[in-house]
Amino acid sequence: MSIRVSIRHKTDYHFDRPVSLSPHVLRLRPAPHSRTAIKAYSLRVEPGEHFLNWQQDPYNNFLARLVFPEKTRQLSIDVEVIAEMVAINPFDFFLEESASDYPIAYDRELAEDLVPYLEIEERGPHLSAWLAEVDRSQTPTIDFLVALNQRLERDIDYIVRLEPGVHTCEETLASGRGSCRDSAWLMVQILRHLGLASRFVSGYLVQLVEDIKALDGPVGPSADFSDLHAWTEVYLPGAGWVGLDSTSGLFAAEGHIPLAATPHFSHAAAVEGATGPCEVTLEYSNTVSRIYEDPRVTKPYTDEQWQRIAALGEAVDDKLVAGDVRLTMGGEPTFVSIDDFEAPEWTIAADGPAKRQAAEALLTRLKEQYAAGGFVHHGLGKWYPGEPLPRWALSIYWRTDG
Repeated sequence: MSIRVSIRHKTDYHFDRPVSLSPHVLRLRPAPHSRTAIKAYSLRVEPGEHFLNWQQDPYNNFLARLVFPEKTRQLSIDVEVIAEMVAINPFDFFLEESASDYPIAYDRELAEDLVPYLEIEERGPHLSAWLAEVDRSQTPTIDFLVALNQRLERDIDYIVRLEPGVHTCEETLASGRGSCRDSAWLMVQILRHLGLASRFVSGYLVQLVEDIKALDGPVGPSADFSDLHAWTEVYLPGAGWVGLDSTSGLFAAEGHIPLAATPHFSHAAAVEGATGPCEVTLEYSNTVSRIYEDPRVTKPYTDEQWQRIAALGEAVDDKLVAGDVRLTMGGEPTFVSIDDFEAPEWTIAADGPAKRQAAEALLTRLKEQYAAGGFVHHGLGKWYPGEPLPRWALSIYWRTDG
């Protein structure tokens, strides 16, 4: 069951005079490694007189490079993404045996490929003190990362910070507060100090209202929500890049749609470019709307939908009757012993002595009742995946005319 959503992201720059625009680079198209299926994408840019070239950077992210030949008083960037919000289990991966426990040692060839993602760029007393409290004894890798991510979420209060740039690790740790990009970059550096390859990710975060309110635990959003967000990905042999969101303490799932993943945050800006001297005002919006929903256990068919289904069934029945089409329905009853229902032959085994005896008794009674002149056939039945041999099939055949 899935929900299909439309993410609409619009940014408008209004200039107080006609200005020249330098070539602009947009990182606003979902990255190839997005696990959330992208069904459609559109990008509309004003002024309409521009040249657009799609590229991929060295990290395989999509880049839209725009060249504007004329001066303009407005720059408008309008993005729409249609995404299939199918639930993703963030722990649905396997690890190589060498990576099942932390510490992890990358093999030589892999370590060479990961050099840009292992570069330590920040050091300082606050970061050193935070790292000193990390337990580096052997522990399952997933448990280690879960604890690390949750600790950072507890230590850094999330804030919405409108000023540009990313704080250093020292600034974030000293204040105990940070935006999503500040926490993401801090986690990148923490992981690298711990010998784990990591990268900075910018993208969309989509959060939908739950069908049923949770009985306990954190309360989800009160309305469907979407915005630009930042998180961290760590490279685990066997699993590949795995997302960690330190603002929530959770692993990244279907609501995290990456736009750019890079070794350094400076290469992940959503919009990059410059203008001539001017005064500018900015208008920004990021909204999400549901455009299709499958009925599901937590949000089933409405009464109106059930009425339409019943009306369709009745119309089909009328056509079948009119065409003299006869339908039959078969079934496969399942029996469980009332005497020893926990024995293997009544739970996991295909056959057993008590089951065979009960089956023969039932077979005899059915033959006497329905097929006095018929015959019994013992043969091979269904062969289920994972079982070494086909099962037995006990059958009765008879003619209805006697």
